[in-house]
Amino acid sequence: MIIFLSIANPVSTSAQSVSTSSVNEEFSQLQQVLTAYGFQVNLAIPPVRGTYGLFQVDSKQIWVNPVVFDLGIAVPTLVHESVHAAQFCAGGDKLQLLDLALEPSPRARPYYLRYHAYRREIEAQAYTVQTQPNRVELTIEILHRYCRKKP
Repeated sequence: MIIFLSIANPVSTSAQSVSTSSVNEEFSQLQQVLTAYGFQVNLAIPPVRGTYGLFQVDSKQIWVNPVVFDLGIAVPTLVHESVHAAQFCAGGDKLQLLDLALEPSPRARPYYLRYHAYRREIEAQAYTVQTQPNRVELTIEILHRYCRKKP
């Protein structure tokens, strides 16, 4: 099962490298927490064309397209995929809705309405967290609550 974020359609398909100095502090902080929980964050074009970010359940890999740094959406993209990682932790081997006391933001509505049924609820949670002003702190808190550190 693959879960992906696709805010817009086709993005650059050329390989780009992102230097660690260009990765902002919030992104790095969240990446470190994900790594501590056994997730691998890849700064590379995701294997599903046209996506900015992607979470692969079977391999616990998060892909972040380097173009998101140029677009200024690197942190929201990683937050979104991190919520899917927490949903995976909560569900064991599948994504499960988290017990969050958050209402979906009207700003996020257009992004998750294109999905159907349960997938819509899963995406609504990810988009809702990504639009919060404290999104990084909230995401780290969610990961701590639902995930176990790798041995």
